[in-house]
Amino acid sequence: MKSDAFPGELRITETADCVTFSVHVQPRASRNEICGIQGDAIKLRLTSPPVEGEANRLCAEYLAKLLKVPKSAVTIIAGEKSRHKTLRVAGATTQAVLALLAPSRQGL
Repeated sequence: MKSDAFPGELRITETADCVTFSVHVQPRASRNEICGIQGDAIKLRLTSPPVEGEANRLCAEYLAKLLKVPKSAVTIIAGEKSRHKTLRVAGATTQAVLALLAPSRQGL
């Protein structure tokens, strides 16, 4: 298992089959987008409201689309009822997660 700290203190843990990282979710945004790093997490704006798991579902679907993995590969392992969540993504790499922060990926 390899854990690295990156600019902004973003922490990504990579194993042979998955990566684990944190996101900070802002629900009820005007569009779905990754807008940088907040603390040790990727800041993610989502259009869905934080009711009945809608923001969690959209968070998993959106990141699965960006990382080009099946929706079932994204699991919220901590923070289901919080804005700060820890995610495990099977089949993704640290480099793929870091690529999400590139300016060209904004607003997908």
